[in-house]
Amino acid sequence: MKMNRFFAALAVAPALLLGTAAAQAQEGTVNLKLRDAIKSAVEKNLDVKVELYNPAMAEADIWRALGIYDPGLNLSLNYSRTNSFFGPGLGPFRTDTLEFQGGVSQLLSTGGTAGVNANSAWNTSSSDYYTNNVNFTFSQPLLKNFGKETTELAINVAKYSKEGAMDRFRTKLSDVVNQVRKDYFTLYSLRQNLEVQRAAYNFALRNLTDTQGRVKAGVLPAIEILSAEVAVATQEKNIIDAEKALRDQMDVLRLELQIPGTDDIVPVDPPTEEPFAVAEKDAVVRALGQRPELVNQRVAVTINDLQQRVARNRTQPDLSLNANVGAGSYDNSFGGGVRKVFTVDAPAWGVGLTFSYPLGNHTAENDYIKSKLLLEQSQTQLQNLEASVSNEVRTAIRALASNYKQIDVTKREVAAAKANLDAYQKKNAVGLATTKEVFDVLRAYVAAQGDEITAVVNYNNSLTQLWRSTGEILDRVGIQVTQREAGQLYEKKK
Repeated sequence: MKMNRFFAALAVAPALLLGTAAAQAQEGTVNLKLRDAIKSAVEKNLDVKVELYNPAMAEADIWRALGIYDPGLNLSLNYSRTNSFFGPGLGPFRTDTLEFQGGVSQLLSTGGTAGVNANSAWNTSSSDYYTNNVNFTFSQPLLKNFGKETTELAINVAKYSKEGAMDRFRTKLSDVVNQVRKDYFTLYSLRQNLEVQRAAYNFALRNLTDTQGRVKAGVLPAIEILSAEVAVATQEKNIIDAEKALRDQMDVLRLELQIPGTDDIVPVDPPTEEPFAVAEKDAVVRALGQRPELVNQRVAVTINDLQQRVARNRTQPDLSLNANVGAGSYDNSFGGGVRKVFTVDAPAWGVGLTFSYPLGNHTAENDYIKSKLLLEQSQTQLQNLEASVSNEVRTAIRALASNYKQIDVTKREVAAAKANLDAYQKKNAVGLATTKEVFDVLRAYVAAQGDEITAVVNYNNSLTQLWRSTGEILDRVGIQVTQREAGQLYEKKK
């Protein structure tokens, strides 16, 4: 009967765990669900917050790069006086000039530049007069630096870099969720283990009392009491160790989830023991398509490919078309001069080509060579990462199958250890087994219980690792990553 009470205590240890957690809810405990733990980590984990700054800064880089299309405005106001001498004995001929100049220029997506400049000057000498000019200019590269791709290189690199920053943010989130799930189930298993150790301690106490009674009755020798006392002391030490491990793991979760205070954390969602079916081929294809590290590396390949094409363009000669058209006026009044400008009585225009090319062109040629090497390097890195991810998925699938089978193995070990302990307890009652032998079998039973707990946790960890390796862990826990948070962080700093 006493052994049956011990078996019952060990069998209901998980239930006692939840019951104890509920009873202590009013006494400084935090009943923590798995989804709440993940949500807290996503919202409060400092590593996640740090990583979110990168896409926000990438957003700033995009707007900075778009600044090439900001129109350029230039204004100037100048006053000058000149004195001219035309011969001996003649006084100086003085001219005062007040000139205002203004202009606007705009970069075009083709790489060209369009601009308009105007100036108006008031001149006074022997007579007062105004000069006014308006000039429209246009310059367009025809070979080197021609085209939208070359012009917007920095813009496109910044946009791709933001995509890469978001992929790295997804990677960090995936790692955090992966770790939180593992730490959560580890805490659950440690709390179960503590209950098992407490049940074993209670059994040791009862067995010590029974042994003392049997020694007094002359059934067992007195030395059996010492063995029973050693067993009690050993279980006391096991409880201390189990409590230490439990509280250490609470602190791990408390830091990860930024939970204030020192309240006990009670995980209430047990790890699953249900089988999880997975097709290796489908899992590998899924991983190659959505694993954030692979997506990020493909972005790097895209950036290097873009930079390689632009570097090739810049090995060409610099040939530019330049054109201008304008009008000027000369009048005694400002208004009259302005009217003459817009009636185009004195138009002026010009068109031409400029050509330049560095002999040898070593700078551009070697920039192009380096860009090709960088592209090939990033493509090789992508191939290596794809092979590594594929292998990681296959390894995770094998681990999942092995750990699921281990659950069945440990359940059988627990059943066998329980039967063995029952048999030795009966032998001990009639003096056919020593107290030490009983407690050796007890330790084997407790160890089997621990192995079963560990097997269940390992199975859940392998399931988590499979989701992480296929890149679907965020979808599995219901997390959708958008650029909204990064955009809001950028807007707050404007």
